[in-house]
Amino acid sequence: MTTAATRPGDRRVSPVFLGILAVSAVTGWATWTGFAAVPGLAVFLFVTSVWIVSLCLHEYAHARTALHGGDISVGAKGYLTLNPMKYTHALLSIVLPVLFVIMGGIGLPGGAVFIERGRIRGRWRHSLISAAGPLTNVLFAVVCTAPFWLGALDGVPPAFRFALAFLALLQVTAAILNFLPVPGLDGYGVIEPWLSHGVRRQVEPFAPFGLLFVFALLWVPSVNGVFFDLVDGLLGFLCIEEIDTYCGFDLFRFWRGTDEFCGV
Repeated sequence: MTTAATRPGDRRVSPVFLGILAVSAVTGWATWTGFAAVPGLAVFLFVTSVWIVSLCLHEYAHARTALHGGDISVGAKGYLTLNPMKYTHALLSIVLPVLFVIMGGIGLPGGAVFIERGRIRGRWRHSLISAAGPLTNVLFAVVCTAPFWLGALDGVPPAFRFALAFLALLQVTAAILNFLPVPGLDGYGVIEPWLSHGVRRQVEPFAPFGLLFVFALLWVPSVNGVFFDLVDGLLGFLCIEEIDTYCGFDLFRFWRGTDEFCGV
């Protein structure tokens, strides 16, 4: 079984993705050095660009795992180029996740890659393909929180520390939501191969509405409280205090004015 893409260009990194990486680097530098006249704007651009990078890598992980699992069609679909425009519709993949970050500081699972599951053999491979995306969010969360749990924050400017904390919150919320065993989310994709054919047929019609159902639940105050208690608990375990994520979100929404407590 071959795992190679059909053409060399199918795996060439997209200039769009490289451009987003460049924005991340420049705005990260501006956040670190305080070069920007409006620190919150630098934080907003830094967090947004890194968040989009993580969305691209999330989908790339699905596609790359599928490629090695037997679906060689992912190359021709452009999924291996890291181009965010290739991961379904730009509105669903990029615009809505960014809007949810702005509205509520929640890492919305982004776009999706369409895997030709008939090419994949073995239930473990199917499960691994689904798990690969949210595991990427877990890895991002580890990287963002490393300075905190390693005690390496000496000399780190407050604005950059707050931005990292907020990015970690987004990655943790994205990982939790993606791993929920709800039809349409990756968590269900992990367990689906192990369900009976009858159960899968009964659940299939609800898959397009799974994410909407989850976010409707998050509007319920009691559910929202439990969800963010879990998020705060995980972040606390990783040595990130709530004030860090609060100030990160506050700086991110710079147009609302910065809380004096978070002044940088």
